[in-house]
Amino acid sequence: MRIDILSLFPDMFQATLGESIVGKAQDNGFLDINVTDFRKYTTDKHNHVDDAPFGGGAGMLLQAQPIFDAMAAVEEQTKGQYSKGRVILMDPAGRKFDQAYAKELAQEDHLTFICGHYEGYDERIRQLVTDEASLGDYVLTGGELAAMVMIDATVRFVPGVLGNMSSPMGDSFSNGLLEYPQYTRPADFRGMKVPEVLTSGNHQKIKEWRMRESLRRTLHRRPDLLESAKLSREQQIMLEDIKLDEDPTVPD
Repeated sequence: MRIDILSLFPDMFQATLGESIVGKAQDNGFLDINVTDFRKYTTDKHNHVDDAPFGGGAGMLLQAQPIFDAMAAVEEQTKGQYSKGRVILMDPAGRKFDQAYAKELAQEDHLTFICGHYEGYDERIRQLVTDEASLGDYVLTGGELAAMVMIDATVRFVPGVLGNMSSPMGDSFSNGLLEYPQYTRPADFRGMKVPEVLTSGNHQKIKEWRMRESLRRTLHRRPDLLESAKLSREQQIMLEDIKLDEDPTVPD
């Protein structure tokens, strides 16, 4: 997968995307991440990339020209090697990013992120994009941090990045539920013991325990997720048992 990022602050990305799993994925050839400073494409003699909005108003808007020309340069660099793929504009009005969105983006061979700054964008920039995305209902000073979060979450689903593709599939939200509790050695730490089922060697019992605890944790911490989760008949029965165990007054 190739990922292009258009940003006024390219140095912000090296510390995050050059380390850990994402950094190793680049070293091993699973990812090709390129950051373009679109200020280099401005035709303004003072290197300005922003201007005041027509009609007045607070703040400055990013101009269309530098971003259009930077996108043209990216398309020329990738022509014949990658598809245009998805072009993602980081915008608080966009589609809310979640695990399902990350899996969807991971199917592409090329992603381009446009990171804004200042008050906003010239509306004509939206003609370049296929997606508008947001991390949530709040505003950041720029799109760089949001893009890094999206990239980190997305590339975990790219084959080879994690080595074991079962790892991301067990993450919280991958199946619509929160992840079950996990433990490692020692089995008894300061009197806090690992549940016996996990050391029993009975893989079927372990699987059932994990599913039950995943449902229990979701019920306690994010009950809203259960409203849209596609539960199997077995999971539905487990969930009703959990509710009955914790509140015997709940009717059958």
